[in-house]
Amino acid sequence: MGRAVVAAALTVLLAGACTARPRPALPTSERGRSDLIATAQQILMKQCLQARGAAGPPPRQEVLFGTGPAELSIKLTTGHTVRAHTDGCLAQAHNHLYGDQERWFRTEVTVNNLRPEAQALLREDAGYRAALARRAACADRDTACIRASGLERLRDRLEPARLAQVRAAHREDITTYNRLRDRALRRAADLLADRPTPYQKGNASP
Repeated sequence: MGRAVVAAALTVLLAGACTARPRPALPTSERGRSDLIATAQQILMKQCLQARGAAGPPPRQEVLFGTGPAELSIKLTTGHTVRAHTDGCLAQAHNHLYGDQERWFRTEVTVNNLRPEAQALLREDAGYRAALARRAACADRDTACIRASGLERLRDRLEPARLAQVRAAHREDITTYNRLRDRALRRAADLLADRPTPYQKGNASP
């Protein structure tokens, strides 16, 4: 009797495995991954706009991006502040794809601004500040003066070390960014399983 029950359970599991919709192969290139997530985000925002009766054309911007004071904000070490709403269709799409809009907002903004943060650190170098002053004294189209300032050569030499320093300081943010983006990629692939997408041509893994 026990064997019969196990056999029946296996039959049900195998039947479910055969009928379940397989997830399409994920793109391997960074461009393909970005295109897949962007396509899914566009679909989710369109569905949200239609559900709220704001699809347009043109779509209502306050429904798409949110209204009132922005609920999310982050001040970067460069001094700039980035803000976002939590009530628009874009926020709803981010919640669906990334699972946590606020966490995604903070990590995406931080990771996307690692290079500006590294470039800001270059100003700690006295030689770089001197080169900046020489460059500032040049006319905009005076290529000889600009080249002679040495700013570009100095930036090329110093920036890699500063960028490595910044990336090390934000290691946890980078890990969270990659984890949330991988989640969004899987959710996007599930959403688009029955839809033809640009990434499938030449970007899908075997």
